[in-house]
Amino acid sequence: MVHKKEGIKEELYGDAVRERIEEFAEKGWDAIPEDERSDWFTRFKFWGVFHHRGGQESYFMMRLTNCGGVLTPDQLRAIGEVARDYAKGPAENPEFGNGWIDLTTRQSIQLHWLKLEDVPEIWEKLEAVGVSSRSAGGDTMRNISGCPVAGKAEEYIESRPLLDEIQETIRGDDALCNMPRKFNISVTGCRQGCAQDSINDIGLEPAHKFIEGEEIEGFNVRVGGGLGGREPRPARSLDLFVRPEHAVETVRAFVELYHEEGNRQNRSKNRARFFVDEWGTDAIREALDERLDFALETAGTNFRGEYTYNAGKRAEQGAHDHVGVYPQKDGKNYVGLSVAVGRLPAEEAIELADLADEYGSGEVRLTRRQNPLIMDVPDERLDGLLAEPLLEKHTPEPNPFVQGAMACTGTEFCSLALTETKARMARMLRWLRDNVEVPEDVDRIKIHFSGCTADCGQAMTADIGLQGMRARKDGEMVEAVDVGVGGGIGVEPTFIEWVRQRVPADEVPGMLKNVIEAYAALRTEGQTFREWVDATGHETIVELAQPEEVEGYVDPCLADGKQSWYPFDDGESPAPTDAEGTSLSADD
Repeated sequence: MVHKKEGIKEELYGDAVRERIEEFAEKGWDAIPEDERSDWFTRFKFWGVFHHRGGQESYFMMRLTNCGGVLTPDQLRAIGEVARDYAKGPAENPEFGNGWIDLTTRQSIQLHWLKLEDVPEIWEKLEAVGVSSRSAGGDTMRNISGCPVAGKAEEYIESRPLLDEIQETIRGDDALCNMPRKFNISVTGCRQGCAQDSINDIGLEPAHKFIEGEEIEGFNVRVGGGLGGREPRPARSLDLFVRPEHAVETVRAFVELYHEEGNRQNRSKNRARFFVDEWGTDAIREALDERLDFALETAGTNFRGEYTYNAGKRAEQGAHDHVGVYPQKDGKNYVGLSVAVGRLPAEEAIELADLADEYGSGEVRLTRRQNPLIMDVPDERLDGLLAEPLLEKHTPEPNPFVQGAMACTGTEFCSLALTETKARMARMLRWLRDNVEVPEDVDRIKIHFSGCTADCGQAMTADIGLQGMRARKDGEMVEAVDVGVGGGIGVEPTFIEWVRQRVPADEVPGMLKNVIEAYAALRTEGQTFREWVDATGHETIVELAQPEEVEGYVDPCLADGKQSWYPFDDGESPAPTDAEGTSLSADD
């Protein structure tokens, strides 16, 4: 028997949902029958419209899509203006105020505190400059990820045209809108591995192969990577090499195979990684052989040994991310800003678009580490850009903790999360900056924070991974964190090993201090954190990872273990509200 959500989607899904969203928006929140809201919210997600968590009824998040993270200045400016004008809720965040954009780990953007009645106007403003929310959520192909500097920096093989073609012909195909679960695609032509093919449902990685004495450039194919549910899998090789002219049809073939054969009964076991577990790579390769019109070739030689992106290697071996100033192949430069936990106030997003216009070509690109890049900056304009106040705040030369940080949405808006993430991480980063010293040659410690085991913050791939839990402390339910170490993507992807469970959130900074100071004291010269973890051994690190309360750190919402309507407000929820934000009477 298929899962009940399949029946909901079978009745209405995909492009047709938009008309119903517009109808509900015209009539207002109360027009959605209360007993049908869950069904409608399942459908709304295809258009990137997500209802917030309990206590925030009538407020929505909108996720946008921009294939490979590319934005024109007009697009970023419009997104910032939407955040400024529409994305302000009934409560202030103590760290970030009200009205911001969130940069995501799939090179896209989320907006919060939106009213359903405003969605058509928001769409009109965004779509006028080519920004869409279509297929941004739900059981769909999500935003396609790639090297954020594709076409600008050195690549072994060009990937940007392939990204655009997959976006238009596969992701844009409404016949494929209803997938068994969400589905992630990556394509990269660079040698750094920055599209993280290892944690995608299908990833194309650059490779070459000698065929009849000629070196052929192309891609190796990996499938079935993913992180959630504490059942992570690295993507597995299909032993398949495809030439660029066959890349798009190969992706389509696997998408169609999963669309037709993926498990639609058990939603906890129907991501593509479980599909690959069940079928095996040999059977999948045979199925693709039947679907493709060209002769399959065995895998070529890849460049995984050169991967540096979140790979746990030493800085001199190559960039771990795109933060900093880097040369482009045309002689210009791109400048990667560090936005702590990916949250950018609306006014700063608009300012970023203006600076990109003034100092570069106007183009801004987003990375998988929640940071923006200003593209095409001539040498003679660099000093002026670097002196701008916005780049003093979001500096290309951040401290090691900010540079390595990522965080998901958390309980602020997400119904799945068990802990607040972004404000807590922002405070921890400041405390670590002021209280923990790292060796001069260590330019980043990657700390990733996910509010639950779905792992949207990619904690499983971090030097130090945090996942939200709850625990009792002094007889009171509090927010807590499971802590693991030793993750990373690269030639041999590894996932964190857990060293402490259910650490009360106010004891996490002290625990991080103890681990990082042990690393600084005990490492060999030049040893990275991931190398140190491998060399030290699990039992020793468990002993070193002692939780403790510390002076100077005040947790923003420790006692919110039972989850108030908003982590930073103990009062009664004003939701639901009408189009103007006025609370609706419970009797109406």
